[in-house]
Amino acid sequence: MKNRILLIFLAFVGVAAQAQDLPANPEPGKCYVRCTTPDIYENQTVQVQLTPEYRKLKTFPATFEKVTERVLVKEETKKFTYVPAKYKNETVTFIKKQKASKLSVIPAKFGKGSETLEIKPAYAQWELGSPAPDCASSNPDDCRYWCYKGYPAEFTTVAVQTLTSDASTSSTPIDELTSTYTKRVIAEPAKVIEEVIPAEYATITKTVMVKDAYSEEVVVPATFKSVSKEVLTQKGGLTTWKEVECSLVEYSALPINWNLGSATLTSQAKSIIDTRLMPVLANNPGAKMEIASHTDARGSKSSNKSLSERRAQAVVTYLLSKGINGSRLVANGYGETRLKNRCSDGVSCTERQHAANRRTEFRLINN
Repeated sequence: MKNRILLIFLAFVGVAAQAQDLPANPEPGKCYVRCTTPDIYENQTVQVQLTPEYRKLKTFPATFEKVTERVLVKEETKKFTYVPAKYKNETVTFIKKQKASKLSVIPAKFGKGSETLEIKPAYAQWELGSPAPDCASSNPDDCRYWCYKGYPAEFTTVAVQTLTSDASTSSTPIDELTSTYTKRVIAEPAKVIEEVIPAEYATITKTVMVKDAYSEEVVVPATFKSVSKEVLTQKGGLTTWKEVECSLVEYSALPINWNLGSATLTSQAKSIIDTRLMPVLANNPGAKMEIASHTDARGSKSSNKSLSERRAQAVVTYLLSKGINGSRLVANGYGETRLKNRCSDGVSCTERQHAANRRTEFRLINN
């Protein structure tokens, strides 16, 4: 009966392990962590432009000087005097009436004649003849003859006039007539006498630009800063269970002596990390580690929380600089929420008791 109950219990544990993705075939008294094949990153240095290259301009004002200049105040002009034209008389002969011809008409002459015209053309037609004497029909038209009879054309004669000689003319010349008239012609043309009136000038003083305003350009170079960044070179994600020392899944002390109110790692603290944390991470590839930092109860809760978070992150940042993949590290700051003794707010404690609460710890956790 006991064996049967044990088998049922083991079967239940196996089903529960499979349902929770727990290790298969675990051994009593041993500890396991779930390890995930980490993402592999590569540190690269990139140049970030902090300020762009730009131009700096310096301006210079325009320069002037005074000059004296002779200017025109009244333009040169001209005065004109008109001298009228002089005339004389001339006799001009012209044709008063041009020569021409006088025409006399000689009328046309006619004679007498005749012309014969066809007024009706020759033609032929069918005509009904006399009835036959021996016609047996009672209708006399049934026994009559039809004859195709021809008739000659008809003409008439018309009296006409004929042209003997056409009308014509005879020409008699008429002589031309001449006459004269008197006209006035220019003996001396009109003219204009031109007189020049000189221009008038004055002296003025004015300010002229010697050199216009200008600017000089100075190029201020861009500034850059080298920034290191992680670049994913190989994606991880494969999950496996690994047996680890049971002490590593419980919080273990990382004996760092932090300066009061500081989250800066000293050289001694970095040496402790190198000797305590780096071997654990190296011996458990793929395992995930939590860095937990705590404070005592002195001070405000918010300041203690912030300080503990900064201290935990300082340890993680140092591990990242040593090449540890960031996906394997978790930084948690608990402030004064996990005191190891009674030394909470309002409780009088010794410095040694407070020091027990100021601690940094680490443990392996499941991915």
